[in-house]
Amino acid sequence: MISDLKTGTTTIGLIARDSVVLAADMRASLGHIAYDEENDKLSEITPHTGLTNAGSVGDTMTIVRYLRNHAKMYALERETEITTKGLVTFLSNILSGNRYYPFEVQFVIGGVVPQSSLFEVTPLGAMLERKKYAVSGSGTEMALSTLDLNYKTDMEENDAIELAVRAIGQGKRRDIFSGGKSISVMVIDSKGIRRVPQKIIEKYIKNHNTN
Repeated sequence: MISDLKTGTTTIGLIARDSVVLAADMRASLGHIAYDEENDKLSEITPHTGLTNAGSVGDTMTIVRYLRNHAKMYALERETEITTKGLVTFLSNILSGNRYYPFEVQFVIGGVVPQSSLFEVTPLGAMLERKKYAVSGSGTEMALSTLDLNYKTDMEENDAIELAVRAIGQGKRRDIFSGGKSISVMVIDSKGIRRVPQKIIEKYIKNHNTN
């Protein structure tokens, strides 16, 4: 029997003062093997909405294609960008409609249309809005404890990025299915989506010794 390529994973989303921060570890596993240590678990869906994934890599790729195509069709037909909640509702309907043959995926979705918002979406389509932070994957418990202790409302962007790196690092340290060579971080604000440079991430990793 061939095992599916999966991301055991620690992924998180944080709402900062004027942005949403998404972050994830970089390990993908094949059964008991750490198959890929540079797997990107962050995806851009629209110019102002992105997601993290935990679960089957193949299922994730399929869902991301669905979401991107739907967002493009929406923008063409209505001449405006789909809201983050609208995109999450579309995803929830897909997953719920396949509940008897479910996709093995869990998502954290963040965006800023029309305002900063953050959602968790479960494999069966449950849509959970989060006002502060969201966590998914096998490293959830370790990351969640770090966020519970250190998250503050209206955090500055740099502080939110540092906390995201610290929380992912705790997942990597204690969860055998989380890992990878580094951590990937995405920032979403009114100007769009940008990736945080690895040199900045490595600085935070070194500060907290989380690798």
